[in-house]
Amino acid sequence: MDGHVFIFDTTLRDGEQVPGCQLNTVEKIQVAKALEQLGVDVIEAGFPISSPGDFNSVVEISKAVTWPVICALSRAVEKDIDMAAEALVHAKRKRIHTGIGTSDEHIRYKFNSNREEILERAVRAVKYAKKYVEDVEFYAEDAGRTDNEYLARVVEAVIKAGATVVNIPDTTGYCLPEEYGAKIRYLVEHVDGIDKAVISTHCHNDLGMATANTMAGLLNGARQCEVTVNGIGERAGNTALEEIVMILKAHKGISLETNINTKRIYPASRMVSSLMNMPVQPNKAIVGKNAFAHSSGIHQDGVLKNAGTYEIIDPNDVGIDTNSIVLTARSGRAALKYRLEVNGVHLDDPKLDEVYKAFLKLADSKKEIHDDDILMLAGADRAHGRRIKVDWLQATSGIGMKPVASIGLDIAGEKFEAAATGNGPVDASINALRQIVHRPMTINEFTIQGITKGSDDSCKVHMQVESEGKVYYGFGASTDIVSASVEAYVDCINKI
Repeated sequence: MDGHVFIFDTTLRDGEQVPGCQLNTVEKIQVAKALEQLGVDVIEAGFPISSPGDFNSVVEISKAVTWPVICALSRAVEKDIDMAAEALVHAKRKRIHTGIGTSDEHIRYKFNSNREEILERAVRAVKYAKKYVEDVEFYAEDAGRTDNEYLARVVEAVIKAGATVVNIPDTTGYCLPEEYGAKIRYLVEHVDGIDKAVISTHCHNDLGMATANTMAGLLNGARQCEVTVNGIGERAGNTALEEIVMILKAHKGISLETNINTKRIYPASRMVSSLMNMPVQPNKAIVGKNAFAHSSGIHQDGVLKNAGTYEIIDPNDVGIDTNSIVLTARSGRAALKYRLEVNGVHLDDPKLDEVYKAFLKLADSKKEIHDDDILMLAGADRAHGRRIKVDWLQATSGIGMKPVASIGLDIAGEKFEAAATGNGPVDASINALRQIVHRPMTINEFTIQGITKGSDDSCKVHMQVESEGKVYYGFGASTDIVSASVEAYVDCINKI
């Protein structure tokens, strides 16, 4: 069996469905180009019928990217497929990804249908998509909970209808690795014509088994895996691209390989984390801050004598620059640009000038500037051009005194000021802001995360607010917790 594994990246579709992590079209193009440099085979660029923004993103990514196949998602509905085909018109290599739920739970409760009708709809959708493109992928949603015999019937029928790829998603992340691997093996052994299509995995991480299930699928005959950078995605996320790629690279005996340039993994990870304002957990495999850190004395001693004692991957193989340059107020624009590019962030000159000004301001309050700081600055820079901006903020609090804050806002060029008290400096500052912006908003979540170490620590604030029944997410970053909190709240207002 062929040992090449196709990497199908759905960061810009399934990954971008994480609440609060939506990207605009310009940012999606940045990610798509990084994925092209990374060497992914297929980029799932969006779900065109879901919104005008998604449709436009697929159009623009199709224009911007050359080598990977550009894929657009659709349901087994003719209008969906029409929109997908229209969005892909500029793609050099194009694929329509259509499908329908095949588990009894989906058939009965989602579609109020029966197995025969669902099979007919699946075949009809593939034939319809085939009128537009040669490369058609079919997904059997909730295949993880679908009876294997019926699943094999559906897969055989859609291959006969022209499907070139059949996607077997563990949509709920329920399967055990042995169970999922056996499902793929069953299809390989029981589907007539299975050699005419590529079997694809698409695993979710609800029970922490996405990577294990994907590997079980590959070891049993799947040759495409659907993944996201950093494992982002709905609920607990998707299979992480970096984990699958490095498992295959580290385990020489598996005899499966990808086109991924592994030295681009870490920069791509940092770019996605920064653009989506979604921190990577420190203990995340491959790309986490602690992935190559050793605190145990025994481990440190072993690593110093021979890195192979405790490290099965060379950090340089995934693009981690172990000779990090620490920036200070004396560092120039070129040094800042270099560190940003090492972390996967490429800025044009006007944007770089803005970030450099913010860098110099931050360097005045910190002795050393680290990669997390400059990524924070690059992320904060995206707030430029928003309608509402904080001009200034002053908050005082202490033992035995009532916290009070005053704030100045610029709203579309018009200046406003207000002052208020509160239970603490953050509460007082937001109360002052609310006196200017009269909108019913309830803070549901408020998370502060330190991104460097020391008393001059930089922090990120992630905030979730609810307004008129809709949920919005905001982000703020600063060396000052109060300022970061207010920026996050203002970010929510701007999104509303």
